Amino acid sequence: MERYRKILVAVDGSESSRNAFRQACRIVHHDKSWITAITVIPPYQDQFQTLSIREKVSKALKDDGERILANIQTIAKEEDVYIKFRLEEGSPVDCILDIAEENFFDLVVTGRRGMSRTDKSLIGTVTGRIIGHSACDVLVVPRDTTVKWDTLLVPTDGSRYSEGSTGKAIGLAKVYGAKLKVISIVDVTDEFQAQAPDAVESLVNQARQHVEAVGSRAEEKGVHADVFVREGESYRVITNMAKKQAADMIIMGSHGRTGVKRIFMGSVTEKVIGHAPCPVLVVKTYEP
Repeated sequence: MERYRKILVAVDGSESSRNAFRQACRIVHHDKSWITAITVIPPYQDQFQTLSIREKVSKALKDDGERILANIQTIAKEEDVYIKFRLEEGSPVDCILDIAEENFFDLVVTGRRGMSRTDKSLIGTVTGRIIGHSACDVLVVPRDTTVKWDTLLVPTDGSRYSEGSTGKAIGLAKVYGAKLKVISIVDVTDEFQAQAPDAVESLVNQARQHVEAVGSRAEEKGVHADVFVREGESYRVITNMAKKQAADMIIMGSHGRTGVKRIFMGSVTEKVIGHAPCPVLVVKTYEP
């Protein structure tokens, strides 16, 4: 089964995290999964302040965390979902990742703030590090979007990491009866195209082989896949295709973890997450 069974949702009081939690509730409600909401408060360690002041500040931080979880509980009641809560103190990234790993969560859900004219990266520091370091899959939900499984878009480049994400996409499409769109991008400069047209044609043929291979795998599982080959800057092509195909979700591959080494996501995945018009599922693939 490709459904996620244990889901950890990171919440920080922002509107984007509240929406991410609400969408996670709907996944749980549909799939009968388990959900835990976690918020992390920073430790207050100013040794130059009196003990009384340190205690007051620590209490204020804890009260703020409890208010965040109380708001989340209200959403859970509205969605008719039973959830567990965790209020932790420490580094948000470390706490979330450690709890996800120690408790065998198979999906971490986090929000993504909206676009501003001055900040086009769109990925907050905590969200970006969770995506890059997580041992399990991560679902990033932009503010004002919903999680649906009707149309799934999955890019492929034939690598081991895209093999993992395309396999996950096929499985999810099978479970939910979704339309599957598979795309491979030839991302070369205009100068390269002008100087080496034969090489570009070879790359296009390779890209076509990649998408057709995924399409064949999907058909073997009883899933029909529409396949596309496009030229251009990878993240722009992917996000534009998501808009054109009205994709409900983009499914991207990323490195997993090997031993104590935590590997960051690739730059294309990061940019897609930052500019996507819909939720992005980052599927982790491990080194052999």
